[in-house]
Amino acid sequence: MADNDAEQPAGNRANRGLSAHGSGPLRGAAKIPGDKSISHRALMLGALAVGECQIDGLLESDDVLRTAAAMAALGAEVTQTGAGQWRVWGRGVGGLREPEDVIDLGNSGTGARLMAGLLAGQGFNTVLTGDASLRSRPMARVTVPLTKMGARFVGRGGDRLPMMVMGSSDLQPITHEQSVASAQVKTAVLLAGLHAPGETSVIEAAPTRDHTERMLRHFGAQVGVSGDGGNGRKITLTGQPELAAQAVRVPGDPSSAAFPAVAGLLVPGSEIRLPGLCRNPLRAGLYETLAEMGADLAWEAKREEGGEPVGDLVVRAGPLRGIEVPASRAPTMIDEYPVLAMAAACAQGSTVMRGLGELRVKESDRLGAVARGLVACGVDVEEGDDHLVVHGKGTPPPGGGLVASALDHRIAMSFLVLGLVSQKPVAIDDGEPIASSFPGFVSLMRGLGADLRGAAA
Repeated sequence: MADNDAEQPAGNRANRGLSAHGSGPLRGAAKIPGDKSISHRALMLGALAVGECQIDGLLESDDVLRTAAAMAALGAEVTQTGAGQWRVWGRGVGGLREPEDVIDLGNSGTGARLMAGLLAGQGFNTVLTGDASLRSRPMARVTVPLTKMGARFVGRGGDRLPMMVMGSSDLQPITHEQSVASAQVKTAVLLAGLHAPGETSVIEAAPTRDHTERMLRHFGAQVGVSGDGGNGRKITLTGQPELAAQAVRVPGDPSSAAFPAVAGLLVPGSEIRLPGLCRNPLRAGLYETLAEMGADLAWEAKREEGGEPVGDLVVRAGPLRGIEVPASRAPTMIDEYPVLAMAAACAQGSTVMRGLGELRVKESDRLGAVARGLVACGVDVEEGDDHLVVHGKGTPPPGGGLVASALDHRIAMSFLVLGLVSQKPVAIDDGEPIASSFPGFVSLMRGLGADLRGAAA
């Protein structure tokens, strides 16, 4: 199991390393796996709905499969009917049952935080755990508001997993004002709010991805949003609805698409097409930033599927320039800063990224990992508590580094992208975590022409 393997010394994982070598032009079309955020939410809301929910395009990564197993353990009927095709027979809001064993969420911070909210309104106790990385991550940002609603939590020091969630069948609605922009916390509170009478509200100073609001409406919940999006929003959910099962089509994940997209921008002569991607404006920060850097990006065949805007992204290689990225954009691209830093390393001039404190508490300290990895590859960087400045020279960076992935899939994929354009190969110590979010990444990139060597992930 991945969680046991994660505990092994680095030397025992040596055969899992991957390296990226300078490549010729990347060409062709590549189907990106389903959006991870939407996949998690489809499984959870399907389990809380009444009737049969058909899910098309579910991301079959380790993170999402852990959520599927968790919903089955909680009493929903969860069945795979084909590749990316899943059926969930829900038990209704408040209808889940106590699991017979601990629920292990592997490396999934999204799964753990959302599950805390979903379980807060159940009248039984559940123990959540995960791998070494997940057990090191703080959960207080979700346990504090959920405790105010009436749930209780007992975990390790710092509110870390393993953690017992003591749900309550008598939750009270709250208005939670977020001090840190987090779609995970917002979703946890709203999932708990499904079980509380009256109105539960979340106020966010900066808008975060709104997949939860969109999908709750899709399943029949009453969700109101006020605010203009520029000065914050208030999301209000009317509790104790009867959710009706709906079909869900999961679009391609724009966060996963970031890796082949940036590779296509950096490797000279490249032109690739990434069809069927989610174009949600609250997930578009990376692509907006790349366009400001001079990237040749075009959205084609724009449409709407299952309440989400979708389109085909066409990427062509070309020179990039350094810019200052507004801190206010961070909530719309927080997962994409590592791969943006790779683009910045190849751009002409300095790229300044601020408001990155959230990266310190992801699967790893991503801010520190990116800075250390870039230095190892000969790139000049400045790292602060919540900012990163990358000084590009408009030419391929030296490369040649061995980068510690820190059990973090996005760190691993980002530096493999850098290696495709570097003067010398870039290696990562462990490619296995990639499967947690992007199964088939290596084979997809090789299919486009990328020179990746080592075991596939």
